[in-house]
Amino acid sequence: VDMYAKCGSIKHALRAFDKMPQRNMVSWNAMIAGHAQHGHAEEALKLVEKMRCEGVKLDHTTFICLLSACSHAGLLEEGCYYFDSMNQAHDITMSTEHYSCMVDLLGRAGSLKQADDFIKKMPFQPSAVVWGSFLGACRI
Repeated sequence: VDMYAKCGSIKHALRAFDKMPQRNMVSWNAMIAGHAQHGHAEEALKLVEKMRCEGVKLDHTTFICLLSACSHAGLLEEGCYYFDSMNQAHDITMSTEHYSCMVDLLGRAGSLKQADDFIKKMPFQPSAVVWGSFLGACRI
C-alpha cells in the first residue's frame, strides 16, 4: 500500500488496501497518508471515518496524516477540529510533529499572525521543524 502510494499510484494502493483480509494501523495510516500526499484530502477524511466506524483507534501517526491532508487542501476548520480532538477525544499527547502540521496549516491558510501566536503558546520550545513550517509559509 505504502509503496504504491509513494510511487503515485493511489488506484493500486487502494486496490491492495481493499484486498487485505485484515488491516492494521500501518496499512490504515499508509492509505490515509497516500491520499494526503496526492491532494485527496476528502478521501483521507472519509477513510478516517471508515476507520472509526470499524472500531480502529486513531493514533498519533493518523493525526499527522490528517493534519497534513487538511493543510495541503486548505481545510483550516477541519484541521483545527482534528487537532483539538486529539487530546480531548482520543487521549493522544501532541508532539512537535502535530504542532508543526498546525503551523503549516495556519501558514498555508494565510494566517501568519495566528501561526506565530500558536508557536508562542506551544507547551514546549519550537523545534527547527516548527520554524521551518513557519518560514515555509512566509514564502507562499
